[in-house]
Formats: sequence, structure tokens, C-alpha cells
Amino acid sequence: MTAIPNDPGPSLAAEAEAGAGAASRRGRAGHGTTRRALLVAGAGVGAGLAAGCAPTGVSAAPAPSGGGSPSPGRATGNPTPGAMTLFKDPTYNFNGLLALGAAGAGSSEVGEVLTAVNAINGAGLSAQTYVDTFRKLGDQLLKAPPGAPADSQTKRFRALRAAQYYGQALFFVLGSDDPGSEEKLYRSGRSAWDAFCDLCEPPAVKATVPYGTTPLPVWFFRPDESNTPRPTVILTNGSDGQNVDMWTYGVPAALERGWNALVYDGPGQGQLLFVDRVVFTPTWEKVVSPLIDWLSARPDVDPRKIALTGLSMAGDLAPRAAAFDNRIAALVAMPGCVEPWLGFPPEIRQILTPSKEKTNDIWNKEVVPELPADAAAVMKKRFEPFSVPAMLDARQGKLFTDFYTPATRVRALSITSVVGRIKAPTLVLDYDDEQFYPGQPRRLYDMLTSPKDYLKLTAAEGAQLHCSPMAPQLHCEVVFDWLQKTVSGT
Repeated sequence: MTAIPNDPGPSLAAEAEAGAGAASRRGRAGHGTTRRALLVAGAGVGAGLAAGCAPTGVSAAPAPSGGGSPSPGRATGNPTPGAMTLFKDPTYNFNGLLALGAAGAGSSEVGEVLTAVNAINGAGLSAQTYVDTFRKLGDQLLKAPPGAPADSQTKRFRALRAAQYYGQALFFVLGSDDPGSEEKLYRSGRSAWDAFCDLCEPPAVKATVPYGTTPLPVWFFRPDESNTPRPTVILTNGSDGQNVDMWTYGVPAALERGWNALVYDGPGQGQLLFVDRVVFTPTWEKVVSPLIDWLSARPDVDPRKIALTGLSMAGDLAPRAAAFDNRIAALVAMPGCVEPWLGFPPEIRQILTPSKEKTNDIWNKEVVPELPADAAAVMKKRFEPFSVPAMLDARQGKLFTDFYTPATRVRALSITSVVGRIKAPTLVLDYDDEQFYPGQPRRLYDMLTSPKDYLKLTAAEGAQLHCSPMAPQLHCEVVFDWLQKTVSGT
């Protein structure tokens, strides 16, 4: 990992703005044929860059503006599949690496993942083979082995791994032959997750926290059942992660250090998206503040020591919450992000104009007819957390017709105007070959006025790529060592 002292170099914000401006000028200068050609070339990857812990399409697509540079001595170019190739397609490869890396936390098994990878490649890589293989693996794990007690640790961790594999299938189900099974597949993963939580020692506290008209489901993990007030971390997921990912990226690390950990579904995530049909909100403080209220009322939580982490796109959401709630004792952005909309390449962003009618006319007449099926599937996945109509269309095998509304919602997630309000000590993570938000971690770091640290996880450690999919244990060591020092002073 590479740490950067508090005298950072030139901000990358100007580079990002320049890149976006150049893209806009190209869009104005171009004509329909040029736009279609660019979109067809870039959409498969570009749409997938928007704000999630799962990647993009083909390697030939342009990188998002905002730049960023590789670490000294590192070759430029597309890093995925790169370091470890499970699948030749970078989208599937990244998801496979996430599943493989989760083994260290017990939320996958190396042999199971690699066997699934071989089966998928043997059958021919596609959304269908990926979904079928991982869904079947989840189903198998929920069948208790002969002789295993109903409340055994074997059943517990098989349920956790099943949740992982259902989540793997869920990510690609909209591109399969049965997109309408999305909610059912989510519920399968959720059921496995709940079964795991019930078998934890002590069992996770399952509850709901008020939020508008749709309460937030929460899972509260604690080292024991005493009422000893403890430091607590709120783990915030990204745009397409599942609860099991919050286990991999934080719960065991917290418990091992004597901390509590809170996992939750917010708008656009998990139950709120797939069942309750509530999309992302730019005012994430209205999500986190009720969670802090709920935690602060518990005798086993020290209200002065509540930290907040944000994984993937939540590297934008968590800082937004910290800007408005000063009860947060420490903040970690993993990675830092200030404008999720810049995660889309210019060719996608050019579609959005100030006019809803014009934007949707471009989308439906110039873009949609030219989109290959795989690119269309990526667009469905990327826009569903921001538009219920888009999600429901996708479940019927159709591509949404209103580009303007979800695109506007993504753009509204910008936190550039509020970062200066953050008072909590903040750790900003970055990664070698960060493929979704290049340059944005450093932008966030430069904009912060609170006590701050910047740390880059590197390819030399096997911790490159967005969210360090191959090294979540190292990732957690870095994050929780910093939290322990910052919050507890140890």
C-alpha cells in the first residue's frame, strides 16, 4: 500500500473537468452517426462503470474521464482480466474475483468458485450459464449434508456461501433468459443471509429502522451479549452489492477487534430496491442519521464511537452523510468518490441534455437501436437502482425508454458542494488500476478540510482493482487498524 502525506500534489479535479468538457465539445460537434459509433464502442463497458462493485464490458471501451495515473512503474492499459484471469470478459472476471476473494471471510470456498468457473467456461460463458451455475450452487449448499445438526456451524457457513453465490447469479440475471426471476433470486439470497445471521454466535439482531414510509432492514452484530458499550461501525454497501459483501468487507474484522458492526439496506439496495421498489437518494444523511439514532439508544453501543464506512459507490454516499451528521466519529471511503456520474464514459454522459424530451429522443432513436444485447443488459443493470420503471421493464426483457430520469438521479449524487462540511477524521482509499472512479479518491482527499489520510492499495500486494477483490482481508486490516487508532486511540 502507498500512503500519501498531508501535502498532496496537484488536484485531479481540473483534469476531470477538462476531460468532461472535451467530451461535451465532441458531443456538440458530432452528429448522429458519430454518436452511435461511439456509443456502440463504449456502452458495454461505460454503463457498467457507473457506481458499482461490478465492472464493465469490453476492454476496448474508452476509460472514464477524470483520469488518474497508474503507480510509478506500472504499465498503462486495461488491467482486467489482467492479474488473474478466470473469465476472458472483464465483467464476469471481476465478479469471479470478488467471489474468490471472499473465501478468506468464509463467504465463499475456493474450490467451489473455481469449479463453477470451469463449468461456466466449459459450457460457454454467458449470462445464462453464469446465472444457472451459481444459482444451482446456492441451492445445493442450502441442502444440509447428512448428519449435520439443524443449528450447526456447517449449516451456518454453507448459508453464508449460498448467499454469495445467489448474489453472483443476481448480478447477471437481467441478461439471462429469465429476467423476471430477479426478485425471486434476491429473496433466495436474502433467505440464506438471514439463516446465516440467525446461526451466528451470538445471533445478529435483526430489526427495522424508520425511514420515510419504508423502514430500513438492519442486522446488528456484536462480539457478545453483554451490555458493554463498544465502538461500532456502520457498513454501507454500494450500488449492487449484497449483505454478504458487508460480511466480507467488515463484520469479522470489527468483531475480532471487539467492535459492533451494523449492516443495512438503504434506498436502491437489497430489499428496498428489489422488493419495496425504493431507488437511490442523493440525501444519504437521511438514511444514516436514523441508524445512528437507533444505535445510540442501545446500551451496548458507545455513541461517541460510531464510525461509518462506504464501499464502492458508497464512497460517495458515506461522505455525504458525514457532511450533515457530526456524530460520526470516523469515516472511510472505499474508494473515495465525489461524482458517480463521471463513472460513465463521455459517450454515455453525452446522451443527457437539459431537456428530458431531447434526451429520451436521442436515447430511443439513436442509441437503443444500435446497442448489442450484452451492452443493453449492462445498461438495464446499471440503471435499475435509479428507476423503478427501468427495473420493471428489465424484468420483462425490455430496455427502459426514459434515460433522462435515472441519469439525472445519478448526476445528483455529486457531493462536491458539501465535502468541505465534513468534520470527521477521514481515510480515503484508492487502488492501483481503479477502473470505475479513477482520480476521484484523490479529488475527495484534496477537497477534505477535516483530519485526513490517503492510502492506495497496490498491485504489488495483490490488492489492485476497485475494492481490492482479491485482497479483502488486507483491505479490512488497513481499514480497521486505522479505525482502531482513530476512534479508540489504540
